[in-house]
Amino acid sequence: MSWKTLDDLDLDGKVVLTRVDINVPMENGTVTDDTRIQRIVPTIRDILAKGGKPVLLAHFGRPKGQVVSEMSLQQLVPALESALGTSVLFCADCRGPAAKAAVDILDKGAVLLLENTRFHAGEEKNDDALATEMAALGDIYCNDAFSAAHRAHASTEALARKLPACAGRLMQAELSALEAALGQPTRPVVAVVGGAKVSTKLDLLGNLVCKVDTLVIGGGMANTFLAAQGIDVGKSLCEHDMADTARDILTKAKAAGCTILLPSDIVVAREFKAGADNETLPADACPADAMILDAGPATVEAVGVALDNAKTLIWNGPMGAFEIAPFDTATNAAALKAAAATKAGTLTSVAGGGDTVAALNQAGAAADFTYISTAGGAFLEWMEGKTLPGVAALQA
Repeated sequence: MSWKTLDDLDLDGKVVLTRVDINVPMENGTVTDDTRIQRIVPTIRDILAKGGKPVLLAHFGRPKGQVVSEMSLQQLVPALESALGTSVLFCADCRGPAAKAAVDILDKGAVLLLENTRFHAGEEKNDDALATEMAALGDIYCNDAFSAAHRAHASTEALARKLPACAGRLMQAELSALEAALGQPTRPVVAVVGGAKVSTKLDLLGNLVCKVDTLVIGGGMANTFLAAQGIDVGKSLCEHDMADTARDILTKAKAAGCTILLPSDIVVAREFKAGADNETLPADACPADAMILDAGPATVEAVGVALDNAKTLIWNGPMGAFEIAPFDTATNAAALKAAAATKAGTLTSVAGGGDTVAALNQAGAAADFTYISTAGGAFLEWMEGKTLPGVAALQA
């Protein structure tokens, strides 16, 4: 895999159209979580340091091709200025005469934010005419929005083919981490996949059994695999209609030489609430009136052994109902084990997905993982082995 970075292009005096993801949560006009803004700071600062003029392209919400005042990017200017430590100008369009005039008066050292790309219907249609209008504003295209790279939109795909293009620092970090985890990984490779439903991760599981040495399946989807093998899972979350699919995945894994690690013991309760009365039982001994809410200590030990032997770890999804104690035990234990191995230098660990990030943060393990992606859908599609349009365009 090859793509250019900011180090491969001469940026001095050049207008750098920089696609970022600053689709942040807000409340009463104030940003409540600026993680995505903080993550684009290295790219913007490097462009400025190299004499470039950063012009930011971004989306916000789902205006569906209409101008919606509540979704204007202008409200993000204060948060951007605070994070970047420099002035951020704003233009109420992302193409046309107004945008061109704003670009023309942009001084070195300043940043220009253009209005929500999704205010134009052509954005989500990957419209070539809109991309051409955007391209007329700049000299270089930089994509720093891996989280939007699975969408073939005008500002993520078509525009990349109209100017000299490169990856920003965040995009570069994401691609490098994922390449290390799935492209050319150091073996053995272990994947931990959890979550509620097998049906939402079919492509992921099908791809991973051909790529990894051990696949740990946890959460609600583990119940589906247990049930598919004739084990009674009581009132547990379970997709009984996916039994044939689960058996197919087990067969595919065996043919590929991939070991599937399912719970050998379980933690069950009669109600789903913090501190609920619970007991640890063999996986095939779930009472008819109980539900499986976590993996037991023997399973945690087996996962620990797999992690001890692993050189690369990919993690997507919790191993149990991590949101409430004590059903976060397995997830926390495995996460801390992986974090310790990573810190010791024996493991490369890459994780992603909303619940995954929350679970690793809760466990206090996130800081020691090699890389944690906040990309969501793009991260998942990459793990599924799909081509991401925004990435493919950078390789063109």
